[in-house]
Amino acid sequence: MKGIILAGGLGTRLYPATLSVCKQLLPVYDKPMIFYPLSVLMLANIKDILIISTKEDLPKFRKLLGNGELLGIKISYATQNKPRGLADAFLVGRKFIKKDNVCLILGDNLFYGDGLPSLLINSINYVKNKKKAIIFSYKVNNPSSYGIVKEKNNKIVSIVEKPKNSKLNNAVIGLYLYPNKVINLATKIKISKRGELEITDLNNLFLKENKLELRKLGRGIAWFDTGSAENLYEASQLIRIMEKRIGYKIGCIEEIAFNKKWIGKKQYKKFIEKYKQSEYGKYLLNIIK
Repeated sequence: MKGIILAGGLGTRLYPATLSVCKQLLPVYDKPMIFYPLSVLMLANIKDILIISTKEDLPKFRKLLGNGELLGIKISYATQNKPRGLADAFLVGRKFIKKDNVCLILGDNLFYGDGLPSLLINSINYVKNKKKAIIFSYKVNNPSSYGIVKEKNNKIVSIVEKPKNSKLNNAVIGLYLYPNKVINLATKIKISKRGELEITDLNNLFLKENKLELRKLGRGIAWFDTGSAENLYEASQLIRIMEKRIGYKIGCIEEIAFNKKWIGKKQYKKFIEKYKQSEYGKYLLNIIK
């Protein structure tokens, strides 16, 4: 399975903080926001990754991450000329996806939990074997801001995009697993009244074919949509508190690559030297001590 990080958009909910910088490059505590979705893909053993962003911001991502070789992975880049909705990622990325299945994660979504890697790996295998799509949900207090799932007997009945008055609160969050058929179905979606190719419309096409399944994230997994100032602050606080309490870093892509043996000690020490003046670098050094 290949991975796509959608890191486009204008970040208007974070204005004026994002007037001159892409929101996915803003820090969430001690590391760039994009490290967190990238780390999720890496923990799921996805090593071939496409970052989609604007023409103006892609050079900044390239400067930060390069082609991924230093992490033992492969990172490609593609331009989304204007925000056209989440489902547009599969049209922009169709040449990258080719004949593979694909995981889409939003660049401003943060996930943390001990059971997350195994959940993703098992779900990826399920998509491969059953040729079905999998979406993930999380309980929210503001359902009018998300696509909301209605279910019965653990089966999806419907998905409604940003309902005005909903008593349901299981929101579809920014992590999606699709079989290769997603490319074909994405071409069938029409532009919505909001001027976007809605991911909800794409998911409903899979649902119509009985090819869509739901995985609920429970209390053991934390999720943040860091697209607003309040949520960005709360996510930074969570990362700070958890890292100090548990003694290891969340979203540390260099540590993940080293632990998975995608890179050797020689390359890992180069990261230590690069970051030696920061607490981040001292943490990397402690790992090999």
